Amino acid sequence: MILLAINWSALFANIGQFILAFSILVVLHEMGHFFPAKWFGCRVDKFYLFFNPWFSLWKTKKGETEYGLGWIPLGGYVKIAGMMDESMDKEQMQLPAQPYEFRAKPAWQRLIIMLGGVTVNFILALLIFAMILFVWGEERLPTANVKYGVSADSLATASGIKTGDRITAVNGKPLTYFDDLAKGIVLNERVTLSVNRNGIDTAILLPKGLLSSLTKTQLRGFVSPRTPVVIKADPEAKYVSGKLLPGDQVIALNGTPVSYYDDFLATKKNLKNANVTLTVLRNGSDTAQVVATTNAAAQVGIETRDPYEVLGSEKKEYSFFSSIPAGINYGIDRLSDYMTGIRLLFTSKEHKVSDNLGSVISIGKTFGGVWDWHRFWTMTAMFSIILAFMNILPIPALDGGHALFTIYEMITGRKPSDKFMEYAQMAGMALLLGLMLYAFGLDIWRIFR
Repeated sequence: MILLAINWSALFANIGQFILAFSILVVLHEMGHFFPAKWFGCRVDKFYLFFNPWFSLWKTKKGETEYGLGWIPLGGYVKIAGMMDESMDKEQMQLPAQPYEFRAKPAWQRLIIMLGGVTVNFILALLIFAMILFVWGEERLPTANVKYGVSADSLATASGIKTGDRITAVNGKPLTYFDDLAKGIVLNERVTLSVNRNGIDTAILLPKGLLSSLTKTQLRGFVSPRTPVVIKADPEAKYVSGKLLPGDQVIALNGTPVSYYDDFLATKKNLKNANVTLTVLRNGSDTAQVVATTNAAAQVGIETRDPYEVLGSEKKEYSFFSSIPAGINYGIDRLSDYMTGIRLLFTSKEHKVSDNLGSVISIGKTFGGVWDWHRFWTMTAMFSIILAFMNILPIPALDGGHALFTIYEMITGRKPSDKFMEYAQMAGMALLLGLMLYAFGLDIWRIFR
């Protein structure tokens, strides 16, 4: 029964996009270490996509470097001679340093090698964002165009928001674009929404504990722009009489007025495997009646137009050259948002690590279950920024930890001993492994919950 309940097409779409995005990021990250190491005369023994304990799926040797594909898709690595890394090659470290080894190079060269991966990931994210803006532009929904207000789910209603409310500001800051609402709610500890309800301005202080619930649902359905039911297509509709046409607006269901999509859903939710009469407004003035059959889930089999199309969005196009600075600014803003989110995990009672931490399962779900290149490249750019930020943290076993020890050496003139580096590497790896297992456990718990 569990297997039948799985949406296999969505699962494979998520897995495929995750592997592709992760492969791009890991390979380019490791190239950020590989090329500086080669430029400074270091011998690179291995270059691997994914980890390969005990065996490799594929490998070949060119020159002094073995290139390969591992079987655990949790990262990748380059093994640079004379460097204490995840390979824990202590035997080599006990021998006298050779000129081609990492440990024999000046501190400034070692620092560049260590920071190469992070640098590549950050630049890559900015370039991807720039190309997204160049190819697809930027489409946003002005709050002023959300003229019918919002559709509120049960969680939003319990928080004091009502369907039909027009949200105008978050914590006193005017909400120019509706797209910024989610960020305004999630990236704050306490949130007060300015709302226009039936022509009267009021303020709603969102209750404590709401952010935890929103994080668990990723804000799906909390509030959405309220729109009329305008037909886009009817791919699975089964007609008894008449036919819906693109552009038709459903205004009644079995004689009951349905001005908005939420009205439509509420009216038909109990009409399963039944013939229903849809009254539609056609060409803006004519009315017609269509009789269709619902399925066991009370679905008519229609696709409605996107709120952006119905309400009227703003789309900004970018030339190749204008997309570069715009992409840089966009990427820096996303990095700032991510850092704010990390800070709130440690400073706010409303943001919990257990609600925000996830493993490859959570990461895979962010691709949305369909193969959409716009979303794919957006998520790839976001993960590139996250990978850069996480790797620069001063934790042993991460690039930031190695860089920290190197900077200490450059300032003090004293190099940490090989034994210290060995223990630091082991401690960092234990910490990261524990964090990965904890994140994976949280995802498994969420599935069964």
